[in-house]
Amino acid sequence: MAEELVGSARPDTGEKQGEKPVRKIIHCDMDAFYASVEQRDNPELRGKPVAVGGSAARGVVAAASYEARAFGVRSALPSVTAKRRCPDLIFVKPRFDVYRAVSAQIREIFAEHTDLIEPLSLDEAYLDVTENKQNISIATEIATLIRARIKQVTGLNASAGISYCKFLAKMASDLNKPNGQAVITPAMGPEFVAKLPVKKFHGIGPATAAKMEKLGIETGADLREKPLVFLQEHFGKAGIWYYRISREIDEREVQPDRPRKSIGAEDTFTDNIFELEPAKVELVALAGKVWRFCKERSFSGRMVSLKVKYADF
Repeated sequence: MAEELVGSARPDTGEKQGEKPVRKIIHCDMDAFYASVEQRDNPELRGKPVAVGGSAARGVVAAASYEARAFGVRSALPSVTAKRRCPDLIFVKPRFDVYRAVSAQIREIFAEHTDLIEPLSLDEAYLDVTENKQNISIATEIATLIRARIKQVTGLNASAGISYCKFLAKMASDLNKPNGQAVITPAMGPEFVAKLPVKKFHGIGPATAAKMEKLGIETGADLREKPLVFLQEHFGKAGIWYYRISREIDEREVQPDRPRKSIGAEDTFTDNIFELEPAKVELVALAGKVWRFCKERSFSGRMVSLKVKYADF
């Protein structure tokens, strides 16, 4: 088990962040979750490059094992490109019922420590352990216990980041992947953010990072130097968020009942569809899936959008 703690292992010793007690936030992230489940359940896949989703000829990769990632295969990559990068890549059909069942097991482990759990997807979640059920004062100890318990129950590896806000906990969980954890303390936060390239900030995509670099913003320190008015002028409402996180200010709470913001369904077809009528038939089927999901849960929405992906992706 690889476990290296960045800096002090105690971000929770009564220090103050302004007038408030320092929060203890854990971001737990399963390592190559879908692919790891497939390798766990099929010994013939272990140690081999695996892509979940798509096929050698069509579709996109939903998840990739670490063996596949070594070749540059990643999620959302067209299957044809993935196969070109890794000729020995093995494509596996996703089994979401199994992934959901494993995710539920992991959620139960989280609940042994806190009820403040905010799932982001089947394979990652925020936990607020400032006050926890087992009265463990050190958040890094809780993260270690959770990861060990996940391994024991599911046979899978998880990584974790521990910090005093959600943004830094998320960033910390990537520092020692796979199968590791890291902590960013209040004392370390300013320097960590200052040195971090903006393209690695969670929530800043390639297009925004490229725009920032054209404006002379390449690191957190560069971002911190820009006044709020400048950031709002160039990035609109997001400018306020960039201004705050560059100063490691993130007061978002862990929300156990975070509202779902969108519902969708999509498909990748074996043969390209070039005519309108066949496309309408498939669209009706996809719309039906969304409608049934909403009806069963009494959900309603304000906007309907349609995404079309062409043969060249």
